[in-house]
Amino acid sequence: MTTTAGAPRCLAVMPAGGTGSRLGAEVPKQYLDLRGEPMIARAARGLLAAPWIERLVVVVAPGDRRAEAALAGLPRTTLLREGGPTRRDTVLAGLRCLQREHAAGPLDWALVHDAARPGLDLATLDGLRDALAGDPVGGLLALPVSDTVKRADSADAPRVAGTLQREGLWLAQTPQMFRLGPLLDALARFPEVTDEAAAIERAGLAPRLVAGSRANFKVTTADDLELMRRLLADARPAPPE
Repeated sequence: MTTTAGAPRCLAVMPAGGTGSRLGAEVPKQYLDLRGEPMIARAARGLLAAPWIERLVVVVAPGDRRAEAALAGLPRTTLLREGGPTRRDTVLAGLRCLQREHAAGPLDWALVHDAARPGLDLATLDGLRDALAGDPVGGLLALPVSDTVKRADSADAPRVAGTLQREGLWLAQTPQMFRLGPLLDALARFPEVTDEAAAIERAGLAPRLVAGSRANFKVTTADDLELMRRLLADARPAPPE
């Protein structure tokens, strides 16, 4: 989709520089197979299904030798081997690439999406864009907490130390969508944050929460991987009769 003159553009960054050590696989989890395709490719295609996303920058570690083959054939995609030691560093590299190589301006929208979330669907992505179209800050996909939440007393053989009120608690997802200029500034100022919304919050702004999808969970453990494989199998269209 071509934006009208003067309208903000929508561009995306996918940080994919991690090792996925908690999954215990021989390769970084973003390259694990999901129904015949690397996870990173499925996650990228989830974003690229939206024609209004003009460009996707996938940021991998400098020595990554799997990304080029995994992303081969994807349209509107730039591969950047400038991933840093943290998510924040990797996202910053991608945002600066959008500025430097794709003429992104401070008022353009930047969407940041995890390579380990291959279950994003177009309806959910369109819903995020529509919800934030006139928002002065931006926001993120998230799900309200529905289970009772317990606080543990320790990490080793934990016992319940208390029960938290779940009202008002949400589980953050991605994409997270903010104006490029404010997001760059917030990430540069607050290097300790673990996601983009936290940086915007530290800058004194309140990101909007937009209802996400349960299928858009982050693949972190072996159980997550198996569940995602089952979901993708169930989502395949039936063969023609």
